[in-house]
Amino acid sequence: MRTADVVVVGAGPAGTAAAIHLARAGRDVLVVDRARFPRDKTCGDGLTTGALRELEDLGLRPVELPSWQTVEDVWVSSPRVRTIRFPLPRGRGTYAAVVPRLELDAALVDLARAAGAKVADGHALTGARAGHDRITLEVAGIGEVAARYAVGADGAYSPLRRLLGAGDGRLGEWHAFRQYASGAGPAARDLWVWFEPDLLPGYAWSFPLPGGRVNVGFGIQRGGKVRTREMATLWPAILERAHIAEVLGPEVRLEGRHTAWPIPARIESIRLAAAGGRALFVGDAAAATDPMTGEGIGQAFLTARLAARAILTAGAMAPAVARGRYERAVRRELVPDAWMSRLLIRALRHRRGVHYAMAVAGASPWTRRNFARWLFEDYPRAFVMTPGRWAEHSFSGPGAWA
Repeated sequence: MRTADVVVVGAGPAGTAAAIHLARAGRDVLVVDRARFPRDKTCGDGLTTGALRELEDLGLRPVELPSWQTVEDVWVSSPRVRTIRFPLPRGRGTYAAVVPRLELDAALVDLARAAGAKVADGHALTGARAGHDRITLEVAGIGEVAARYAVGADGAYSPLRRLLGAGDGRLGEWHAFRQYASGAGPAARDLWVWFEPDLLPGYAWSFPLPGGRVNVGFGIQRGGKVRTREMATLWPAILERAHIAEVLGPEVRLEGRHTAWPIPARIESIRLAAAGGRALFVGDAAAATDPMTGEGIGQAFLTARLAARAILTAGAMAPAVARGRYERAVRRELVPDAWMSRLLIRALRHRRGVHYAMAVAGASPWTRRNFARWLFEDYPRAFVMTPGRWAEHSFSGPGAWA
């Protein structure tokens, strides 16, 4: 039987981040994933300030990713087709960026290997059982692996969660749909968000990539006006809407196939641990996505870091301590923002709510500048309700790689 200190299930952003933190602290880490890297992953590809700072801390170098695109301006369009430009700070680091997951995830796998973690891609998890002093996983092509801890970073449908009997059977609270396109016009060099009346509180987007390419798509709240099975049918009509077509330009061409995926966003109510604390769930497996924006990469990095810290500080033989520390950290760092996002969603369900929100956000250069930073998580969304975090985030903080 093979052994490790920690087995990480899933080699996406959450899994590789957890592996890097643990391996750099001297732990013997094995990462398993059924996919072989590089591999594509359905995603909007957008990176917020929080995600970028985590990437900087992990040691990622954007220059090594050929499709990395920095974002400086965000354009938001209301249901009344009122469009406002929200600028991000210049010359003080990076506050938002876009990069395909095909490149990002492969680079993170390389970073995990460089940190000392062993990565077994192409090896799926097939079984899991908890013991008093260990957790034993069955991995295709490897056999049994015994470890003190497992980190479940295996997505919304988390096989590890299911195998340990900790699943709740729920689908994602949101559903998203995306496709790549090339030949986009000059306006599409910025990041665009369209609050379309039939998608509320969801939205359509165009995220820029180098060379006139874009990641375009839309997201809807499950149970809303548009059903998930209707998304493919609606897609061509969304692209033909005049204000969207004008941004994308007359020469835009769709690439490959469109894809869709569920977005779990209920971290305040999901079980974060199983097996007495020997299994901790992170990223989409912890339903950590932001309930308002649908952004999940920054939350994946954060939950991974918090889980790794809990494991390191608790030690090998105190899983209950690790579980408690992780759960308390998540309640402090993510749950207040999730609550705030849910309150804001109530306003975004209606055209009038979006109109008033944009009127306030676009009232002055100061509100436009700081709305963009707040939207991209330069400081906590619920900072008003959590003054204990004010010292950690401010209106004047630099971006990543400043």
